[in-house]
Amino acid sequence: QVQLVESGGGLVQAGGSLRLSCAASGRTFSSYAMGWFRQAPGKEREFVAAISSGGGRTSYADSVKGRFTISRDNAKNTNHLQMNSLKPEDAAVYYCAAKSWNTMLTVPGGYEYWGQGTQVTVSS
Repeated sequence: QVQLVESGGGLVQAGGSLRLSCAASGRTFSSYAMGWFRQAPGKEREFVAAISSGGGRTSYADSVKGRFTISRDNAKNTNHLQMNSLKPEDAAVYYCAAKSWNTMLTVPGGYEYWGQGTQVTVSS
């Protein structure tokens, strides 16, 4: 079992930055690929970024590529999503997720564990 807790959300002006963190439980954290998804009111949950279990491969949605960076620190059982140049359309609840295979990392249905989410609000 893996439990995930997100933090770091808040209110930021357009063009600003936030750093989201995901703290995970379990001795086997390093065995899991990690992903970030977001969901805005009235919209489906969408893929944002993912990182393989060893941290050697990352994937990003086209809408955030070049602005967001995902990283992980397996020794601390955490991963982070650095969000720069934020836009109003980035506003959403951001969810951390984990899965035990380094495949189909952009698909939410493949993730086994989910955090409760953290709110990101971007003002214009």
